[in-house]
Amino acid sequence: MAEGEGVSAAPIGQARKMVEQLKIEASLCRIKVSKAAADLMTYCDAHACEDPLITPVPTSENPFREKKFFCALL
Repeated sequence: MAEGEGVSAAPIGQARKMVEQLKIEASLCRIKVSKAAADLMTYCDAHACEDPLITPVPTSENPFREKKFFCALL
């Protein structure tokens, strides 16, 4: 049996694709988690005033506020 006999091209093609993907992933620029967390905290602090969950929308401007119905029979 010669070397390479019985080896199909499918696993070799898959291995080549995987190697290419790993090369792409290895070439990506990465930052440390501590830097990413610090950047995220800075962004959140800078945009907190625009967040309606932190700074609520005034009731007069809230389109989802409950409409209060009063009894008209009195």
